[in-house]
Amino acid sequence: MIEIVQRKSWGETLNSFRHPRVVTMLFYGISAGIPLLLIFSSLSLWLREAGVEREAVTYFSWAALGYSFKFVWAPLVDKLPLPILTRLLGRRRAWLLLSQLMIMFAIALMASIDPATDTLTVMAWAAVMLGFSSATQDVVMDAYRIESAEGDLQALMSSSYIAGYRIGMIIAGAGALFLASYWGSTTNNYNYLAWQMTYLAMAGVMLVGVITTLMIPEPDTEYKDNTSAEKRQHISFLGLFVMAATGFVASFYYSADIALNMKSSLSMVLGNTNLAAFIIELVRLTVALLVAATVTKAMIISGFIEQGLVKNTYIEPVRDFFQRYGVALAWLLLALVGLYRISDIVLGVISNVFYQDLGFTKIEIASVVKTFGLFMTIAGGFLGGLLAVRFGVMRILFLGALLSALTNLLFMVLAAAGHDMVILYVVISADNLSAGLASAAFIAFLSSLTNISFTAVQYAIFSSLMTLLPKILGGYSGGMVEALGYQSFFLVTALMGVPVLILIMWAGKHFTMNKVIIST
Repeated sequence: MIEIVQRKSWGETLNSFRHPRVVTMLFYGISAGIPLLLIFSSLSLWLREAGVEREAVTYFSWAALGYSFKFVWAPLVDKLPLPILTRLLGRRRAWLLLSQLMIMFAIALMASIDPATDTLTVMAWAAVMLGFSSATQDVVMDAYRIESAEGDLQALMSSSYIAGYRIGMIIAGAGALFLASYWGSTTNNYNYLAWQMTYLAMAGVMLVGVITTLMIPEPDTEYKDNTSAEKRQHISFLGLFVMAATGFVASFYYSADIALNMKSSLSMVLGNTNLAAFIIELVRLTVALLVAATVTKAMIISGFIEQGLVKNTYIEPVRDFFQRYGVALAWLLLALVGLYRISDIVLGVISNVFYQDLGFTKIEIASVVKTFGLFMTIAGGFLGGLLAVRFGVMRILFLGALLSALTNLLFMVLAAAGHDMVILYVVISADNLSAGLASAAFIAFLSSLTNISFTAVQYAIFSSLMTLLPKILGGYSGGMVEALGYQSFFLVTALMGVPVLILIMWAGKHFTMNKVIIST
């Protein structure tokens, strides 16, 4: 498992950023970074200007839960060939192109809906489609990155990807706010056409990813041709996924009215509306997952799909992970993966609403938070990649987690100061620099856990687990702020980082990265 390599000089390390694969990940990062803020912060500001309540706005962050369940359909992306496209482009590029076109369609669909007059249900489904499409793109990009270069380039490719990702977020964050303001929408004077044109412009920017996909070569990984039997299995597996997903969605749809009544009753018993909503929604999620599992079991029993196929698709990647690391260490690593980003994700869902509540304008938010802040994140990403190559991923992983938790405390200072541009610059500088550093180390860490035989599925499981709990909690951030106030909320998010530090120290005593770097 351990491979000894010679540590590169600073010059050699910096020169590696010119590698074609590293440059490719920069453009793919831009393509991946655009959809996220169109579900989170930009959408939240749009909805607030349209008169949607704060608590309902943060619920929309659940539209991105597709990122947290992408491991479910990652096997389809990994194995299922696409008619015509796979033959023309190859396995990875075919799925990349399809997902990017789906993203463009979903953004355009969101642009066609006015949340001030149209039903929010339609907007929610459009956002879910965007989250699903974007998560699919991420699955393929992660597999492409891991398969297209050796391990010694992974940290730099991660840094390049993060840099592109943040550029994409600048475009979808600051760029969207500037455009919406330029075309005439403000907090006091909502203009649907301004937001519609903004989102259509964002759909056009996704051509960056489409052009990159059409220009780059497939990874050098060899794939065996599918036999007729394997093609039939793929079709059966696609049918299984569609039926299970239908059961999952139907469970949520038909339980909506029941859940509403149960929330009202439980809130009277508990005396806490937010806690009641959390419990009921958690029950709904659990029931929906059980329905999907029941559908899957029924289709296996009926002979529609072979049990061995499901086993090889989902069980074997998990079994491989536990066999390589042992049960105790595997669970420790999974706990670390699931909690590492909890502080910044939970805070991030409510952050734009927080800035707006302090009196910052869209232009100020776009200039400081979305532009200056994301450039700081890019700097942090490059710094994290360089430090990880020089000093090891686990050390920088700990440093990133520590800084991420500490910088959340700075938001308490901003909450007390109110509309203060100087303090806003200080807080955003520290928070985004630490976030970029932590992300670069974390992506390299996740890549090291992946077996090349199960690239797409294993990495999808890790990255899904990474965001599942934080995004579920983030959906309730609006209710938490209503109950606790901003300062207490920020303190809670900082304390969420303490268990992460303990897990990293514990894991560091037992876990060895795939490469051990030594000095010359």
